[in-house]
Amino acid sequence: SLSTRHCPWKMNQLPPKSAVASPVSESTNSRVEALDNLSMDSFWLEVENIKQSAEAEQEECSLADVKTQEEGEAEAEWLQDAGLSELLGDPASDKDNLVLLSTLTRTQAAAVQRRLDTYSRSRRRKNRHPVRDVRDVFGVVGPEDTAAEKEEPSPDPLWHNLRTSNSQRKTQDYSCTVRNPGKEEVFNMDVAYSEQAAVLLKGSFLSESRKLKDGNALTRFKIPKGRLGVTRIGDLSAQDMKKIPTLALIELTALCDILGFELKRNKTAKLKTTEKRLFGVPLNTLLENDQKLLPNTKVPLLLQALLSCLEKRGLETEGILRVSGSQTRIKSLEQKLERDFYSGLFRWDEVHQNDVSGLLKRFIRELPAPLLTAEYLPAFAAVQNIPDLKQRLQALNLLILILPEPNRNTLKALLEFLSKVVARENNNKMNLWNVSTVMAPNLFMHKGLPSKIPEGKEKQLAEGAADVVRMMIHYQDLLWTVSSFLVAQVRKLNESNSKRYQFCDKRIKNLLRKIHADKDKVEKNQGEPSKIVKVHASLLLKDSLEVHLNNATRVADVLRQFQKNLCQNGWNIVNTVNLLKCNNSMECTNLLLYEVGGNIGEHCLDPDTYLLDLYHINPHAEWIIKQNPSYPRMF
Repeated sequence: SLSTRHCPWKMNQLPPKSAVASPVSESTNSRVEALDNLSMDSFWLEVENIKQSAEAEQEECSLADVKTQEEGEAEAEWLQDAGLSELLGDPASDKDNLVLLSTLTRTQAAAVQRRLDTYSRSRRRKNRHPVRDVRDVFGVVGPEDTAAEKEEPSPDPLWHNLRTSNSQRKTQDYSCTVRNPGKEEVFNMDVAYSEQAAVLLKGSFLSESRKLKDGNALTRFKIPKGRLGVTRIGDLSAQDMKKIPTLALIELTALCDILGFELKRNKTAKLKTTEKRLFGVPLNTLLENDQKLLPNTKVPLLLQALLSCLEKRGLETEGILRVSGSQTRIKSLEQKLERDFYSGLFRWDEVHQNDVSGLLKRFIRELPAPLLTAEYLPAFAAVQNIPDLKQRLQALNLLILILPEPNRNTLKALLEFLSKVVARENNNKMNLWNVSTVMAPNLFMHKGLPSKIPEGKEKQLAEGAADVVRMMIHYQDLLWTVSSFLVAQVRKLNESNSKRYQFCDKRIKNLLRKIHADKDKVEKNQGEPSKIVKVHASLLLKDSLEVHLNNATRVADVLRQFQKNLCQNGWNIVNTVNLLKCNNSMECTNLLLYEVGGNIGEHCLDPDTYLLDLYHINPHAEWIIKQNPSYPRMF
């Protein structure tokens, strides 16, 4: 029976705090019951295939087992990963990271303060050198503060209120499997998710549990476009994207705090080296080798080849991904690929598509560290425990942003392929749930993280993992969006590099007062009704375009104006090769407008961005028209 199965894989939960243990447990059970009508046979069949493959090769763990951390260790690691190691008294840390504190929302500041307080208490118990207090970092400590230091820090008011609110809601119905299936709901990315959750706690969850029957029943979400448009992963420069994971980690922690969950992370471990060149090789190493052949490679060439082969010959195959190829043939093909892939001698047309799908899953499983990373695999698995669908997606969105770029790009390539498989369901008989149940073991089982599942929890955890994979496939466009509030925080970080705030406040939440005051001043100066600016296109033209901005001017309007002037006014074109199309008219989709400099590195703008609003946010930026990189190059 399912209840007595034992699987050599680790699916960590995000254990709910006692204050909300009962509602969350009820919600999880409710969602599991809603999934009862969906077959898990494919999941357990895939588990057995993986076990047989591992036993046949007597594979060893490539990662160290997760060790229990001492009190304060997790908080110290968190503060370091959040870019706040200066608060730990690290003299070698980059003090510029402290400007992060100037960007925090109230809930984010409470999350930082809570972990700093926990770490400080653990240090005092161990009689170590005292940790640096926030007051020491940002201002002079007065006599009254010195006396207060000897006492246990008072609980943060925000955290206390949230905890009390959670405790009072033990009998509240938290179940929200699917709300308004088939209908469209708003997914707000302008306000920090943790701030939205805090507001919900003051009211009530208006939720309605529905049965999940198929992918079409999933709620559709729409991201409302504000005046500044929507930013996708890839629209920001590499320099700015490096700031996003730190901000996303702080926000995810704040969200979990408010929902009453403890964010569990595994400790990273050293990877064993391998003599292989393809299978069992770290993503970074694979990409370094691939980039020597093809610069700017974002996804391993082997994975690209596997996906391309399946897209050409496997999408119509009934049971693709579910029907396993021969383990003997797959092992033989792996050896041939190791030998012949880079030389171009491997014959893809001679390989059966089921064997190719087996190679694809093997490639994912053989990575020395899980694709979702050893550190955050528990958090991905635990998303199932969040009762509200929208909040599950908020957590997933933040986890995607936290992933290292190679993992994120590789995961996106895989999910895009899985979407294509689902789109051919009528022919291949693989619907969204079928694909999710087959791929979940390959993403959540890892030989380097062995553990026994608690008795009686196998079915619940398995279905939860499959549900997380289903959400990643179905909502991938939403999940690969950078929230507006995070972009705003990146802008604030960039501004703070040239402007330092002199803080003298006693607690982190008070550090925000001057920031908000400055923000109000900026907003008061944003009443300018119009502006004339220059838009450059140096790679295309010697001249610049003068644009008159008003409240209705969008990026798409500027690109159309550029197209019109280019075709009618005979501008000095730097190079006309492939530039003019469709009877001497240029397609606007061939061009993009970028915001460069000021408080942003480089930002590819949404066509629906209102430029006067953007000018007020970043008046010192240049606007440059470039060719869409997804189109053939002009030169």
